[in-house]
Amino acid sequence: MTRIHPTAIIHPGAQLGLDVSVGPYSLVDAAAVIGDRTQIGSHVVIRGQVHMGTDNIVGAGSALGEPAQHLHAGAGGGVVMGSHNCLRERVTIHAAMDAGRQTVLGDHNYLMVNAHVAHDCVVGDHTILVNNVMLGGHVIVQDRAYVGGGAGIHQHCRVGRNAIVGGTACITQDVPPFVTVDGMGAQIVGLNTIGLRRSGYSRQDMLQLKAAYRLIYRSGLRWSEVLEELQLRFSSGPAAAFREFFLTGTRGYIQERKTPRGAIVRLVMGTEEDEAPATPSRQRNRRVA
Repeated sequence: MTRIHPTAIIHPGAQLGLDVSVGPYSLVDAAAVIGDRTQIGSHVVIRGQVHMGTDNIVGAGSALGEPAQHLHAGAGGGVVMGSHNCLRERVTIHAAMDAGRQTVLGDHNYLMVNAHVAHDCVVGDHTILVNNVMLGGHVIVQDRAYVGGGAGIHQHCRVGRNAIVGGTACITQDVPPFVTVDGMGAQIVGLNTIGLRRSGYSRQDMLQLKAAYRLIYRSGLRWSEVLEELQLRFSSGPAAAFREFFLTGTRGYIQERKTPRGAIVRLVMGTEEDEAPATPSRQRNRRVA
């Protein structure tokens, strides 16, 4: 049974599925299509061409389908959302800049309070965007990626699948799949091992990903040689996603943090040898997280 609060404003042209609920003072435009069993909280604005699947939750104060925040936006496109997404309070997802184009959110995503998805973004499935995450225009976030609170992703950047971006990170280049990015320095600090295990990757998969990681960041090869080796040694399995990702980038890639993770502040001044920086060979021999 569809439940519409008396103060909600639903345009007669809007298409609402079965068992949809709309809270107080919410607004749903004529071109909206709302799937079955979707729950829309209070003070929600659904503007323009917003098409969403089934079993979604839209928290209080959220705004979907508003025009792109761009000085040269065109006639405006729409927003396409899959099913089983949870959008908490005050989430904003803006429409694509141009007619016929869409901002896309897949299935089973969790967007926390104040998360912002700008125009023409593509967010995959099973992602988590924590409070106050900001995705610039045309950003791509692949499946099962995690973006920490307050992180900002620059326009046209990509976050690879199963990657984790630390809170408050400022991302101006692509984040490769499967890696962990430090929130403070926005640099790679190893593989996202916990996330990979939770996603069902086997021990053999993990070993392959670690070998590919060492090749990319610890081998000392030139970039063209890295790509060749990835093709030769990892043409199948999960590690094949590295080369595929690298071949389609336009903004460059986040680099690995070179400071040894085990470093501590010295309390007593040591010898010159003690104070010498780690050699490249030592860095390459560090165990991948």
